[in-house]
Amino acid sequence: MSHKRSGLLSGLIAGLLAALVCAAGMGMVVLFQQSLPAAVITFWGGHPVLLGLSLVIAALVALAMGTVRPRSLVLLPFAALFAGGAVAAGQITGSSILYGAALRGPAPQPAPADLGDIDMTNFNTGLQDALALYRGPLAETWSAWLYVAVAAVAAFALLTLRVTRVRRAQRAQRAEEDAAEAEETKEPEYRAPFEPAQQPTPKSTAELFTPRNPVKD
Repeated sequence: MSHKRSGLLSGLIAGLLAALVCAAGMGMVVLFQQSLPAAVITFWGGHPVLLGLSLVIAALVALAMGTVRPRSLVLLPFAALFAGGAVAAGQITGSSILYGAALRGPAPQPAPADLGDIDMTNFNTGLQDALALYRGPLAETWSAWLYVAVAAVAAFALLTLRVTRVRRAQRAQRAEEDAAEAEETKEPEYRAPFEPAQQPTPKSTAELFTPRNPVKD
């Protein structure tokens, strides 16, 4: 029977790479949110957009970790950590650059950010303000924590379904292999050298004393 790999190491690497890509994508969305249509930004405070992005990040992280056919349950909390961390890192990075670019000079209405604003100077300048998204009281920062929680729970649930299916399939395959191996190693039935393949049909003792052709009266 072949040894089945758990997919732990490859799943961690795939999940980490997916989280980094998703964090960069979330940061770009936050940074260029002013370029989106006003109806999208203002609809319910912009929460549907960020909640949708959190679900997309969770799906991408779970998909990346599930492509290696993992069966290790250790990957489940890491999926939640990677997805939630990607949302938080993307929001903090994008907000830091956005705040840092806005602090370059006083303006009644800050101009939308562009690619030239992405540098370490703006990031370091606006980092303290960006950390307030998660560092303040929960009554004020609940939305930021909600996005992280949605991404973490969704990634955990999606990868749980994937791991469960892989483990079930591998258990069925292992059972088939064990049955085939047991059939191959089964010892043949012992038979004496002159024992016939088919035993003769036993006769009842009553026939020994019964005449074959009884005389009729």
